[in-house]
Amino acid sequence: MEFLGKTYFHNTLLDFGIFLGAIAVGFALVFAFGRIALKRIAARHEKMQTLYGEWILSGVKRYVLPSAYFAVFYFSTRILTLDAKLMKVVACVSTMFAVVMGAMVFSSLVAYFFEKLSRGKDESGALAIKWLVRIAKGVIWGLALILFLDNIGVKITSLVTGLGIGGVAIAFAAQSALTDIFCFFTIFFDKPFEIGDFIIAGDHMGTVEHIGVKTTRLRAIGGEQLIVSNTDLTGSRIRNYKTMQQRRVSFTLGITYDTPADKLKEIPNYIREIVEQTEDTTFSRAHFASFGTYCLNIEVVYFVLSGDYDRYMEINQRINLAIKECFEKHGVSFALPTTLVQIAPPAQQ
Repeated sequence: MEFLGKTYFHNTLLDFGIFLGAIAVGFALVFAFGRIALKRIAARHEKMQTLYGEWILSGVKRYVLPSAYFAVFYFSTRILTLDAKLMKVVACVSTMFAVVMGAMVFSSLVAYFFEKLSRGKDESGALAIKWLVRIAKGVIWGLALILFLDNIGVKITSLVTGLGIGGVAIAFAAQSALTDIFCFFTIFFDKPFEIGDFIIAGDHMGTVEHIGVKTTRLRAIGGEQLIVSNTDLTGSRIRNYKTMQQRRVSFTLGITYDTPADKLKEIPNYIREIVEQTEDTTFSRAHFASFGTYCLNIEVVYFVLSGDYDRYMEINQRINLAIKECFEKHGVSFALPTTLVQIAPPAQQ
Protein backbone atom coordinates (compact mmCIF):
# COMPACT_ATOMS: atom_id res chain seq x y z
CA MET A 1 0.00 0.00 0.00
CA GLU A 2 3.03 2.23 -0.15
CA PHE A 3 2.07 3.48 -3.62
CA LEU A 4 -0.96 5.20 -2.08
CA GLY A 5 1.43 7.43 -0.24
CA LYS A 6 3.08 8.72 -3.38
CA THR A 7 2.63 12.45 -3.82
CA TYR A 8 1.58 14.22 -6.97
CA PHE A 9 0.78 17.95 -7.09
CA HIS A 10 0.96 18.18 -3.29
CA ASN A 11 -1.54 15.31 -2.85
CA THR A 12 -1.13 11.58 -2.32
CA LEU A 13 -2.86 8.96 -4.42
CA LEU A 14 -5.02 8.22 -1.40
CA ASP A 15 -6.17 11.85 -1.37
CA PHE A 16 -7.09 11.60 -5.05
CA GLY A 17 -8.92 8.35 -4.38
CA ILE A 18 -10.91 9.89 -1.53
CA PHE A 19 -11.64 12.89 -3.77
CA LEU A 20 -12.99 10.71 -6.58
CA GLY A 21 -14.89 8.51 -4.12
CA ALA A 22 -16.51 11.54 -2.53
CA ILE A 23 -17.58 12.78 -5.95
CA ALA A 24 -18.96 9.35 -6.92
CA VAL A 25 -20.90 8.92 -3.67
CA GLY A 26 -22.14 12.51 -3.74
CA PHE A 27 -23.27 12.30 -7.35
CA ALA A 28 -25.04 9.00 -6.65
CA LEU A 29 -26.89 10.50 -3.68
CA VAL A 30 -27.90 13.57 -5.69
CA PHE A 31 -29.04 11.36 -8.57
CA ALA A 32 -31.13 9.17 -6.25
CA PHE A 33 -32.60 12.19 -4.48
CA GLY A 34 -33.41 13.77 -7.83
CA ARG A 35 -35.19 10.67 -9.12
CA ILE A 36 -37.34 10.39 -5.98
CA ALA A 37 -38.10 14.10 -5.77
CA LEU A 38 -38.95 14.43 -9.46
CA LYS A 39 -41.29 11.42 -9.34
CA ARG A 40 -43.20 12.80 -6.37
CA ILE A 41 -43.41 16.31 -7.81
CA ALA A 42 -44.50 14.96 -11.22
CA ALA A 43 -47.19 12.76 -9.62
CA ARG A 44 -48.56 15.69 -7.64
CA HIS A 45 -48.41 17.93 -10.69
CA GLU A 46 -50.48 15.45 -12.71
CA LYS A 47 -53.20 15.60 -10.05
CA MET A 48 -53.15 19.37 -9.53
CA GLN A 49 -52.23 20.54 -13.07
CA THR A 50 -51.09 23.96 -11.80
CA LEU A 51 -48.56 26.39 -13.25
CA TYR A 52 -46.89 26.46 -9.83
CA GLY A 53 -46.28 22.70 -9.90
CA GLU A 54 -44.84 22.93 -13.40
CA TRP A 55 -42.51 25.71 -12.29
CA ILE A 56 -41.32 23.66 -9.27
CA LEU A 57 -40.69 20.62 -11.48
CA SER A 58 -38.71 22.71 -13.95
CA GLY A 59 -36.82 24.44 -11.12
CA VAL A 60 -35.65 21.17 -9.59
CA LYS A 61 -34.39 19.93 -12.97
CA ARG A 62 -32.72 23.16 -14.07
CA TYR A 63 -31.45 24.68 -10.82
CA VAL A 64 -31.59 22.44 -7.75
CA LEU A 65 -29.96 19.33 -9.21
CA PRO A 66 -27.15 21.17 -11.10
CA SER A 67 -26.44 23.19 -7.96
CA ALA A 68 -26.31 20.01 -5.89
CA TYR A 69 -23.88 18.36 -8.34
CA PHE A 70 -21.66 21.43 -8.31
CA ALA A 71 -21.78 21.61 -4.50
CA VAL A 72 -20.59 17.99 -4.33
CA PHE A 73 -17.69 18.80 -6.66
CA TYR A 74 -16.80 22.01 -4.82
CA PHE A 75 -16.74 20.47 -1.34
CA SER A 76 -14.86 17.43 -2.67
CA THR A 77 -12.07 19.74 -3.83
CA ARG A 78 -11.57 20.74 -0.18
CA ILE A 79 -10.13 17.25 0.36
CA LEU A 80 -7.21 18.08 -1.90
CA THR A 81 -4.36 20.44 -1.17
CA LEU A 82 -4.40 22.96 -3.99
CA ASP A 83 -1.87 25.66 -4.73
CA ALA A 84 -2.84 29.32 -4.81
CA LYS A 85 -3.50 29.45 -8.56
CA LEU A 86 -5.80 26.43 -8.54
CA MET A 87 -7.61 27.74 -5.48
CA LYS A 88 -8.16 31.00 -7.30
CA VAL A 89 -9.50 29.17 -10.36
CA VAL A 90 -11.87 27.07 -8.23
CA ALA A 91 -13.06 30.18 -6.38
CA CYS A 92 -13.60 32.04 -9.66
CA VAL A 93 -15.55 29.15 -11.19
CA SER A 94 -17.63 28.78 -8.02
CA THR A 95 -18.43 32.48 -7.99
CA MET A 96 -19.38 32.42 -11.66
CA PHE A 97 -21.59 29.37 -11.15
CA ALA A 98 -23.32 30.89 -8.12
CA VAL A 99 -23.93 34.22 -9.89
CA VAL A 100 -25.19 32.60 -13.10
CA MET A 101 -27.42 30.20 -11.20
CA GLY A 102 -28.80 33.03 -9.07
CA ALA A 103 -29.50 35.13 -12.15
CA MET A 104 -31.25 32.18 -13.81
CA VAL A 105 -33.41 31.57 -10.71
CA PHE A 106 -34.43 35.22 -10.46
CA SER A 107 -35.11 35.35 -14.21
CA SER A 108 -37.28 32.27 -13.90
CA LEU A 109 -39.19 33.81 -10.97
CA VAL A 110 -39.79 36.97 -12.99
CA ALA A 111 -40.96 34.95 -16.00
CA TYR A 112 -43.27 32.85 -13.79
CA PHE A 113 -44.77 35.94 -12.14
CA PHE A 114 -45.40 37.74 -15.41
CA GLU A 115 -46.72 34.58 -17.07
CA LYS A 116 -49.40 34.39 -14.38
CA LEU A 117 -50.05 38.10 -14.88
CA SER A 118 -50.45 37.71 -18.65
CA ARG A 119 -53.23 35.13 -18.40
CA GLY A 120 -56.44 36.50 -19.85
CA LYS A 121 -54.71 39.54 -21.34
CA ASP A 122 -55.32 40.71 -24.89
CA GLU A 123 -52.63 40.97 -27.57
CA SER A 124 -51.33 44.36 -26.41
CA GLY A 125 -51.26 43.23 -22.77
CA ALA A 126 -49.28 40.10 -23.62
CA LEU A 127 -46.85 42.19 -25.67
CA ALA A 128 -46.34 44.68 -22.82
CA ILE A 129 -45.69 41.87 -20.35
CA LYS A 130 -43.21 40.28 -22.76
CA TRP A 131 -41.28 43.56 -22.91
CA LEU A 132 -41.38 43.90 -19.12
CA VAL A 133 -39.91 40.40 -18.81
CA ARG A 134 -37.12 41.31 -21.24
CA ILE A 135 -36.30 44.50 -19.37
CA ALA A 136 -36.35 42.73 -15.99
CA LYS A 137 -34.10 39.94 -17.27
CA GLY A 138 -31.71 42.50 -18.74
CA VAL A 139 -31.46 44.26 -15.38
CA ILE A 140 -30.94 40.95 -13.54
CA TRP A 141 -28.16 39.77 -15.85
CA GLY A 142 -26.53 43.22 -15.80
CA LEU A 143 -26.43 43.16 -12.00
CA ALA A 144 -25.15 39.58 -12.08
CA LEU A 145 -22.27 40.60 -14.37
CA ILE A 146 -21.34 43.53 -12.12
CA LEU A 147 -21.51 41.29 -9.03
CA PHE A 148 -19.29 38.65 -10.66
CA LEU A 149 -16.68 41.18 -11.78
CA ASP A 150 -16.65 42.76 -8.34
CA ASN A 151 -16.15 39.38 -6.64
CA ILE A 152 -13.18 38.43 -8.82
CA GLY A 153 -11.43 41.70 -8.03
CA VAL A 154 -12.25 43.84 -11.06
CA LYS A 155 -12.71 47.52 -10.22
CA ILE A 156 -16.18 48.25 -11.50
CA THR A 157 -16.36 51.95 -10.63
CA SER A 158 -14.93 53.09 -13.95
CA LEU A 159 -16.94 50.40 -15.76
CA VAL A 160 -20.22 51.57 -14.23
CA THR A 161 -19.33 55.18 -15.05
CA GLY A 162 -18.60 54.26 -18.65
CA LEU A 163 -21.83 52.29 -18.92
CA GLY A 164 -23.73 55.26 -17.51
CA ILE A 165 -22.24 57.67 -20.06
CA GLY A 166 -22.85 55.18 -22.85
CA GLY A 167 -26.43 54.69 -21.69
CA VAL A 168 -27.06 58.43 -21.76
CA ALA A 169 -25.62 58.66 -25.28
CA ILE A 170 -27.79 55.77 -26.47
CA ALA A 171 -30.84 57.32 -24.81
CA PHE A 172 -30.28 60.61 -26.66
CA ALA A 173 -29.76 58.79 -29.95
CA ALA A 174 -32.91 56.68 -29.53
CA GLN A 175 -35.01 59.33 -27.81
CA SER A 176 -37.94 59.07 -30.21
CA ALA A 177 -38.11 55.27 -30.06
CA LEU A 178 -37.78 55.24 -26.26
CA THR A 179 -40.54 57.83 -25.96
CA ASP A 180 -42.87 55.63 -28.02
CA ILE A 181 -41.98 52.61 -25.87
CA PHE A 182 -42.71 54.48 -22.64
CA CYS A 183 -45.97 55.72 -24.16
CA PHE A 184 -46.81 52.10 -24.99
CA PHE A 185 -46.43 51.16 -21.32
CA THR A 186 -48.53 54.21 -20.41
CA ILE A 187 -51.31 52.91 -22.67
CA PHE A 188 -50.95 49.42 -21.20
CA PHE A 189 -51.13 50.45 -17.54
CA ASP A 190 -53.54 53.41 -17.84
CA LYS A 191 -55.78 51.72 -20.47
CA PRO A 192 -57.31 54.81 -22.14
CA PHE A 193 -58.42 52.42 -24.89
CA GLU A 194 -58.22 48.75 -25.82
CA ILE A 195 -58.39 46.69 -29.00
CA GLY A 196 -61.89 47.00 -30.49
CA ASP A 197 -62.58 50.49 -29.10
CA PHE A 198 -63.68 53.28 -31.44
CA ILE A 199 -61.66 56.38 -30.60
CA ILE A 200 -61.09 59.92 -31.83
CA ALA A 201 -57.67 61.39 -31.05
CA GLY A 202 -57.07 64.78 -32.61
CA ASP A 203 -57.52 64.36 -36.37
CA HIS A 204 -57.37 60.56 -36.13
CA MET A 205 -60.54 58.48 -35.93
CA GLY A 206 -61.12 54.73 -36.11
CA THR A 207 -61.42 51.36 -34.39
CA VAL A 208 -58.30 50.13 -32.57
CA GLU A 209 -56.96 46.98 -34.26
CA HIS A 210 -53.47 46.63 -32.83
CA ILE A 211 -51.43 48.31 -30.07
CA GLY A 212 -47.73 47.91 -30.78
CA VAL A 213 -44.58 49.01 -29.00
CA LYS A 214 -44.08 52.01 -31.30
CA THR A 215 -47.39 52.53 -33.11
CA THR A 216 -51.10 51.84 -32.80
CA ARG A 217 -53.18 50.81 -35.83
CA LEU A 218 -56.68 52.13 -36.35
CA ARG A 219 -59.26 51.01 -38.91
CA ALA A 220 -60.82 54.22 -40.21
CA ILE A 221 -64.49 54.57 -41.12
CA GLY A 222 -63.53 54.66 -44.80
CA GLY A 223 -61.87 51.24 -44.48
CA GLU A 224 -58.24 52.35 -44.67
CA GLN A 225 -55.74 51.62 -41.91
CA LEU A 226 -54.30 54.51 -39.91
CA ILE A 227 -50.93 53.99 -38.25
CA VAL A 228 -50.39 56.48 -35.42
CA SER A 229 -47.37 56.73 -33.11
CA ASN A 230 -48.04 56.08 -29.44
CA THR A 231 -46.52 59.46 -28.60
CA ASP A 232 -49.13 61.26 -30.73
CA LEU A 233 -51.95 59.29 -29.12
CA THR A 234 -50.93 59.83 -25.50
CA GLY A 235 -50.20 63.50 -26.20
CA SER A 236 -53.70 64.24 -27.52
CA ARG A 237 -57.22 64.26 -26.07
CA ILE A 238 -58.79 60.87 -26.70
CA ARG A 239 -62.53 60.29 -27.02
CA ASN A 240 -63.38 56.64 -26.41
CA TYR A 241 -66.85 55.78 -27.69
CA LYS A 242 -66.66 52.10 -26.75
CA THR A 243 -67.25 52.92 -23.08
CA MET A 244 -70.27 55.12 -23.88
CA GLN A 245 -73.38 53.81 -22.11
CA GLN A 246 -75.82 56.47 -23.30
CA ARG A 247 -75.78 59.25 -25.86
CA ARG A 248 -77.20 62.75 -25.36
CA VAL A 249 -79.12 64.09 -28.37
CA SER A 250 -79.88 67.79 -28.65
CA PHE A 251 -81.47 69.63 -31.58
CA THR A 252 -83.53 72.72 -32.38
CA LEU A 253 -86.70 72.88 -34.49
CA GLY A 254 -87.59 76.10 -36.30
CA ILE A 255 -91.37 76.80 -36.40
CA THR A 256 -92.97 79.52 -38.52
CA TYR A 257 -94.01 82.75 -36.82
CA ASP A 258 -97.64 82.34 -37.91
CA THR A 259 -98.05 79.32 -35.58
CA PRO A 260 -100.81 80.14 -33.02
CA ALA A 261 -99.73 80.44 -29.37
CA ASP A 262 -102.08 77.68 -28.17
CA LYS A 263 -100.63 75.26 -30.72
CA LEU A 264 -97.10 76.37 -29.81
CA LYS A 265 -97.81 75.39 -26.20
CA GLU A 266 -98.69 71.85 -27.28
CA ILE A 267 -95.59 71.20 -29.42
CA PRO A 268 -93.32 70.27 -26.42
CA ASN A 269 -96.00 67.80 -25.28
CA TYR A 270 -96.17 66.25 -28.76
CA ILE A 271 -92.41 65.76 -28.76
CA ARG A 272 -92.40 64.36 -25.20
CA GLU A 273 -95.00 61.78 -26.17
CA ILE A 274 -93.05 60.75 -29.28
CA VAL A 275 -89.75 60.29 -27.40
CA GLU A 276 -91.33 58.44 -24.47
CA GLN A 277 -93.02 56.00 -26.85
CA THR A 278 -89.68 55.18 -28.50
CA GLU A 279 -87.74 52.23 -27.08
CA ASP A 280 -84.29 52.76 -25.46
CA THR A 281 -84.78 56.50 -24.93
CA THR A 282 -85.16 58.84 -21.96
CA PHE A 283 -86.88 62.18 -22.48
CA SER A 284 -85.10 65.16 -20.92
CA ARG A 285 -86.86 68.36 -22.05
CA ALA A 286 -88.55 70.24 -24.88
CA HIS A 287 -89.10 74.01 -24.65
CA PHE A 288 -89.97 77.04 -26.73
CA ALA A 289 -86.46 78.38 -26.28
CA SER A 290 -86.15 81.61 -28.24
CA PHE A 291 -87.29 83.90 -31.03
CA GLY A 292 -85.08 83.40 -34.06
CA THR A 293 -84.47 85.69 -37.01
CA TYR A 294 -87.06 83.91 -39.13
CA CYS A 295 -88.48 81.20 -36.83
CA LEU A 296 -89.60 80.24 -33.34
CA ASN A 297 -86.99 77.89 -31.85
CA ILE A 298 -88.08 74.70 -30.05
CA GLU A 299 -85.14 73.10 -28.22
CA VAL A 300 -85.30 69.32 -27.63
CA VAL A 301 -83.02 67.09 -25.52
CA TYR A 302 -83.29 63.34 -24.98
CA PHE A 303 -80.96 60.39 -24.27
CA VAL A 304 -80.43 57.20 -26.27
CA LEU A 305 -79.73 54.37 -23.82
CA SER A 306 -77.11 52.68 -25.99
CA GLY A 307 -73.56 53.43 -27.03
CA ASP A 308 -73.98 51.74 -30.40
CA TYR A 309 -73.89 54.31 -33.21
CA ASP A 310 -76.13 52.34 -35.59
CA ARG A 311 -78.74 51.96 -32.85
CA TYR A 312 -78.57 55.70 -32.17
CA MET A 313 -79.14 56.50 -35.85
CA GLU A 314 -82.15 54.15 -36.03
CA ILE A 315 -83.76 55.80 -33.00
CA ASN A 316 -82.92 59.28 -34.24
CA GLN A 317 -84.53 58.56 -37.61
CA ARG A 318 -87.64 57.09 -35.98
CA ILE A 319 -88.12 60.15 -33.77
CA ASN A 320 -87.50 62.59 -36.64
CA LEU A 321 -90.08 60.85 -38.85
CA ALA A 322 -92.59 60.78 -35.99
CA ILE A 323 -92.11 64.53 -35.39
CA LYS A 324 -92.60 65.24 -39.12
CA GLU A 325 -95.81 63.17 -39.21
CA CYS A 326 -97.08 64.81 -36.02
CA PHE A 327 -96.47 68.33 -37.34
CA GLU A 328 -98.22 67.51 -40.63
CA LYS A 329 -101.18 66.11 -38.69
CA HIS A 330 -101.54 69.22 -36.50
CA GLY A 331 -100.78 71.76 -39.20
CA VAL A 332 -97.43 72.93 -37.81
CA SER A 333 -95.02 74.22 -40.45
CA PHE A 334 -91.24 74.23 -40.35
CA ALA A 335 -89.70 77.62 -41.02
CA LEU A 336 -87.37 78.26 -43.91
CA PRO A 337 -84.93 81.16 -44.18
CA THR A 338 -87.01 83.92 -45.74
CA THR A 339 -86.47 87.54 -46.54
CA LEU A 340 -89.40 89.96 -46.60
CA VAL A 341 -88.88 92.87 -48.94
CA GLN A 342 -91.32 95.70 -48.40
CA ILE A 343 -91.47 98.22 -51.24
CA ALA A 344 -92.63 101.61 -50.15
CA PRO A 345 -93.90 104.26 -52.59
CA PRO A 346 -91.47 107.07 -53.28
CA ALA A 347 -91.72 109.99 -50.95
CA GLN A 348 -93.82 112.96 -52.17
CA GLN A 349 -91.69 115.94 -53.10
